[in-house]
Amino acid sequence: MSVDVNDLIDMDRGRVDRSIFWNDDLYQLELERIFARCWLFVAHESQLSKPGDFVTTWMGEDHVIVVRDRSGVNQVLLNTCPHRGNRVCHAEVGQVRGFVCNYHGWSFGLDGKLRGVYEAPAFERTPGFDMGDIGLKTASVAAYKGLIFATFDPDPPTLEDFLGDFRWYLDVILDNDPDGTEFVGGSIRSVLACNWKIASENFAGDALHAGWTHESAAQALFGQSVPRLSDDPDSFAANVNGHGWEFNLDLVGNAATLGDRQILRYLREREREVTERLGEIRSRMVGSISSANVFPNLSFLPGQNAFRTWHPRGPRTSELQTWVLVNKGMPEELKVAYRKGAMRTFSPSGVFEMDDGENWEYSTQANQGFVTRNQPLYYGLGLGTEIEHPDMPGHVFRGQINDANQRAFYRRWAELLTDPPTAASGR
Repeated sequence: MSVDVNDLIDMDRGRVDRSIFWNDDLYQLELERIFARCWLFVAHESQLSKPGDFVTTWMGEDHVIVVRDRSGVNQVLLNTCPHRGNRVCHAEVGQVRGFVCNYHGWSFGLDGKLRGVYEAPAFERTPGFDMGDIGLKTASVAAYKGLIFATFDPDPPTLEDFLGDFRWYLDVILDNDPDGTEFVGGSIRSVLACNWKIASENFAGDALHAGWTHESAAQALFGQSVPRLSDDPDSFAANVNGHGWEFNLDLVGNAATLGDRQILRYLREREREVTERLGEIRSRMVGSISSANVFPNLSFLPGQNAFRTWHPRGPRTSELQTWVLVNKGMPEELKVAYRKGAMRTFSPSGVFEMDDGENWEYSTQANQGFVTRNQPLYYGLGLGTEIEHPDMPGHVFRGQINDANQRAFYRRWAELLTDPPTAASGR
């Protein structure tokens, strides 16, 4: 890699070199030093209720199986046979007793260990062949309040350290009800011709686009404009370790875009209960106009409860996977309302998703010209607005119309790309 990553971003001035969205060498470095090392979201515990339950997903461009083994432990297995590399699981979700490669018949347990081989006597006569030494590669696995994360870093920080004080913010959506949360309705997959970072940074802190990009959709659906967020004195951008959350304290702003009166009534009726559980500030954040991103690629809309991951497919393409998260104890009709609301707004046919997807695709494709590539991008909005807040942890900035979280995102991005593997960790 001949490019100096630190020359590509200047966060003191708010400038980003466009090459980070098209350079193939940078992309390969991202796969090695971000997606092979960070804690990545892979599943929700509600998807793995009993032994043998599994889902398949991606960690960067590495395909993995997330499965609950016979002892009730969640495993994350690299979905490639150690014999000739074929996938051992071709389904997206299901219930199994084990995994068998359909190329040569090697079979693996739910813990990834090699259990049997076709024509076993031939292997038994092979010097040095030991089934105990050959199996599916496993990742480290940890969970936070229902969300399952995994990493292939051989010497990772704890998940708690990786998330840091961002857990205070995550609890707004993960812990506002004592019964916890669950995913409902399966998932939606789509492909966008955009760089994964453009989508992730948008959710980390781009409230600026909401009133402009989504104005026509808001008028069509609800007959009213998106609120002018710059006029709100109680709005903020907060970031920790590259994770970002922009928000105000209007309680139901984002939830209102789902257009269901049951949901609005549910949030208002629970406000006192949530205040007792999380405090007044976080109770007002539950359904507010807001967006968040857990670095690198897990994004969600508090209030609309749409969870999504941006799986990289090269520097110019991303595969989007979306789920709907709800409180496990809420009435079934409300779970249906949240699911239908997400489909209406943030799905491939959703009115807001089409707005965003077009913008992100053009923002990626516009970098193809030689002259264009050499024009830096501006990320300076909100410089000098950091405040000390008595209740909110992390780096807090006044005003959600702010580039502070994007700047934190790219600082973390650069830190990881310039942190080489070490002999001790093997990273």
